[in-house]
Amino acid sequence: MTPSRELNAHALTELWKQRWPECPPFAHWLPGHYPDRWVRFHSLPGSKRYSDNETEYAIVLHRHYAVLSELDPGAVLLVVTSEWTEDPATTPQMWPRRSEVAPSAWHWQTLLENPEEEPERRSYTQLYAETIPWRPGAIDLLLRAVADDELANVILAPKDLRWLYHPYDGGADVILPAREQRDALKAQHQDWLSQQPSGL
Repeated sequence: MTPSRELNAHALTELWKQRWPECPPFAHWLPGHYPDRWVRFHSLPGSKRYSDNETEYAIVLHRHYAVLSELDPGAVLLVVTSEWTEDPATTPQMWPRRSEVAPSAWHWQTLLENPEEEPERRSYTQLYAETIPWRPGAIDLLLRAVADDELANVILAPKDLRWLYHPYDGGADVILPAREQRDALKAQHQDWLSQQPSGL
């Protein structure tokens, strides 16, 4: 992926606060903070979680790129990846796969998810960001790493953060600007939805 520094850490933080003031960039928190704008799509038929062969990986990638293309990131896509450390310092890193699929990403910020925990049990989330030229196929390695549970807390978005896309091992959570847009996207891919009343 070819990196771009069109956004810096300060600008991205301020933009996030403007667009998504109710939730810090913990991807797994987003559905709970924006339930009326959230939809989850599953990656494989029958809500199967993990791919067993290349045919199933192709389905996973097709579904991700279909939704991302409909969302229309524009010329560039913002890619946020994460590491976890035992102290606020950015090293050592526990997920070497992140640096392999996003080697040019720059450190965005450090977050503490549970500040009430005892200091010796705390885990710090290190967020990294980059913008890349958008096209289907641009993030194959990243999406496959997510599908294999080699990466977590990934967030994809357009440069203006008007929507958020969180791929996870088994599907993707999408947060739209308004309920109406969420409902329209949901209606386009009803076969990819969970059969659970919760939508999970």
